[in-house]
Amino acid sequence: MRSLTSAGDAIDTLARVVPDFPAPGVLFRDLTPLFADPTGLRLLGEELAGLCGPVDLFAGLEARGFVLGAAAAMAAGAGMIAIRKPGKLPGAVLGEDYALEYGSARLEVHPDDVPDGARVVIVDDVLATGGTAAAACRLLRRAGGVVVGVAVAIELADLGGRALLPADVAVAAIRQV
Repeated sequence: MRSLTSAGDAIDTLARVVPDFPAPGVLFRDLTPLFADPTGLRLLGEELAGLCGPVDLFAGLEARGFVLGAAAAMAAGAGMIAIRKPGKLPGAVLGEDYALEYGSARLEVHPDDVPDGARVVIVDDVLATGGTAAAACRLLRRAGGVVVGVAVAIELADLGGRALLPADVAVAAIRQV
C-alpha cells in the first residue's frame, strides 16, 4: 500500500464505492476501510478539525459521524457530542423531526451536553440531500449551541444538500463527487 499524505488521499485510496446499496441505483460511499487504517483516520480527523475554524464541540451524526466527530475532536482538543436516532439516549432529550423523501425521521441530543453559546461543527461522512444536517443545525441551535459549520468527508454535490443548510453555516467537504 502506498503512503497516505492527506485526508483526500486517504479517501481516494481507502474508501469503497459499493453499487446498489442500500437500494438499486445508489452508489454507497463506504469509509469503513479508512476508519480501520490508523494513518487514514488520523489524517481525516486532523483535516475535519480544521475545516470550520475554532470550535468547542464537534457533533457527530449517527453513526459514522460518531467516528469522524471523535477523531476531529481529538485532533482539535475539543469535545464531541452524539446526535442520535430516537430512543438511543437515556434521560431528558431534545428532538427535531424532519422530512425524508418517503416519510420522516427524528434526531435527538442531550441538551445539557451543549453549553449555551458553544461553537459547534456538525460532522458526518457524507453530505447528500442535506436533510439530516439541516435538522441537526436546528436541533443544536434549539439546545443553545452556535452552529458554525458542517464538515464532511465526502459531499455528493449533484444532490444539492448544501442548499438546505442555513446561509450562516460554513459547509466544508474534503472531497466532492
